[in-house]
Amino acid sequence: MARKKKKRIRHVRFFIGLCLAAIFFFIFIFIVFVRPHLTRPGFEIYVPSGYAVHGIDVSRYQQKINWAAVKKMDSGGERIWFVFIKATEGVNNVDPWFEENWEGTKEQGIARGAYHYFIAGRDPVQQANNFIENVSLGPGDLPPVLDIEKAGRLPVTRIQNDAKTWLDTIEKYYGTVPVIYTNISFYEKYFSTGFEKYPLWIAHYKEAYRPRIDKDWAIWQHNETGKVDGIKAPVDFNVFNGDSVAFKNFLINR
Repeated sequence: MARKKKKRIRHVRFFIGLCLAAIFFFIFIFIVFVRPHLTRPGFEIYVPSGYAVHGIDVSRYQQKINWAAVKKMDSGGERIWFVFIKATEGVNNVDPWFEENWEGTKEQGIARGAYHYFIAGRDPVQQANNFIENVSLGPGDLPPVLDIEKAGRLPVTRIQNDAKTWLDTIEKYYGTVPVIYTNISFYEKYFSTGFEKYPLWIAHYKEAYRPRIDKDWAIWQHNETGKVDGIKAPVDFNVFNGDSVAFKNFLINR
C-alpha cells in the first residue's frame, strides 16, 4: 500500500513538473518569437513590435520642446521618425506653439505634419481657410490632417457633408489627399462609407498588435503617455503601417 502511494505521488509530481515545463516553454516562445510589444525604457511605454517607423504628435499641452533632444533620442534602437503638430482649431484659433514647433522640426530634419482640430457645427470652409492661412506644406512634409472626434448633436449626414467640404477644400489647395484622424467608434459611425480614399490615422490604445478595425489604416496612435527627451509632458505615440520606403512615398513629394 505504501509503495502504491509513493508511486502515485511520483506520478503527480511528474505531471506537475511536465505542466510547469510546458508553461515556461510557451512563455519563452511567446516572448522570444511573438513579442506583441516591447518595453522601451526611454519611452516608458510598450511599443508594438513589427513596425519600423515611429512618431509622436504634439500641441500646446507639451509647451516648449527641445527638438534637438527629440532628434537625438534612441530607445532600444527606436527613434522618432515623424511628428504631427497641431496647427489650428475651429474657424480662427491657432495653436500658440505651432510656428515654433513647425520650424524646430524642420531644423532637425524630422518629418513633420500639421493637423486641424475640427469643431462640429462651425463653417467647414472657414475652418479649412484657417488651416490654409497658417500652414505651408512642401516636399518632405506629411499630408494635412483633419482631426475630427466629436459631433455634438449634429446628425450623421451633417458631419459627413461638413467633413467632406473641409477635405475637398484642403485637397484642392495643397494638391494632396488629406488624412482623417479619429477613433474607431467615430470612424465606424460617420466615415465607414464614402471616405475610402482618405488615409486613416486611427487612435486605439492598449492593443498589442494593431488597432481593432477592419479598414486599412496608415497610422496608429497606440499610446498617449509616452516620454521623449526634450519634452516635459507625456506625448502620444504612433506607428506608420509600412516600412521606410513606404513612409517616404507617403510624404508629399512635389
